[in-house]
Amino acid sequence: METACDAFIRFLATERGLSEAYQLSVRQTLDALAGWLRQRDSDLRDIGTDELAEFLGGRKRDGLIAASLRITTVHLKIFFRWLAAQGRLEMDPAEPLLAPRPDLTLPETLHAAEIIALLESIDPAQPLGRRDLAILEVFYASGLRLSELCKARLEMMDFDEGFLRVTGKGNKTRIVRVGTKACEALLDYLKNARPALVSKRSSSHIFLSVRGGSLSPDRVRQIVKRRAALAGIAHNVYPHLLRHSFATHLLEGGADLRVIQELLGHADISTTQIYTHVDRQRLKAVHRQFHPRA
Repeated sequence: METACDAFIRFLATERGLSEAYQLSVRQTLDALAGWLRQRDSDLRDIGTDELAEFLGGRKRDGLIAASLRITTVHLKIFFRWLAAQGRLEMDPAEPLLAPRPDLTLPETLHAAEIIALLESIDPAQPLGRRDLAILEVFYASGLRLSELCKARLEMMDFDEGFLRVTGKGNKTRIVRVGTKACEALLDYLKNARPALVSKRSSSHIFLSVRGGSLSPDRVRQIVKRRAALAGIAHNVYPHLLRHSFATHLLEGGADLRVIQELLGHADISTTQIYTHVDRQRLKAVHRQFHPRA
């Protein structure tokens, strides 16, 4: 099992080019399966569909939620499909498995007024004000993932066209729009604040720490939470909340779902469709408030 797992992870890294985070997620699933097999004094050759279903049932009883159980099932299916294709197993025991439907959880969002209050609460003249304002403006204007913002470099930004090239999940590159206000905040930061942060250790990352290094994801989370607290916003504000708000406000403004999918970098339209449920909630609320027979 250990040899097969190592070979499969190498396959994901070298031939599929999948991210380290995804490799780690798959490894955790396979480690759990290996531990379950050891408890039963079994190995890969003893596994059939019934055994995999029993393993997944145990994971569910251990408290794994439907969304995580679905991911675990996908990990098992791609692993055993690979084993069968490599001739390490005579058949694929995971092929009949059905992944559970994930629970529908609507994403949290901020109202447009809260976003404006957050952005307008930052004084650019204060220490790190220009940097932090640029970070929040770009998050909301472009719907970036946290990792995408942290990896953004100067050479990726085109101010003439107002576009930023980012590398997202699976090392996929896409072009995102950066709005006028965000471009203005970025230019102000690059001209009047970033030069003071540059040190010998600095790279071309757009956003730098006080020591001149690139900002870590944890540090960006802290910045977002601190700025939200200073703005008096009661919600738990985090980077992905700004991404959700970006998508929801676009949909409410009439943007096409396919365009939002492209801007967010979703491989599957079904991932983007969660935002249509948010919009339906808004439509229901408006209907209840204004229709005489609601």
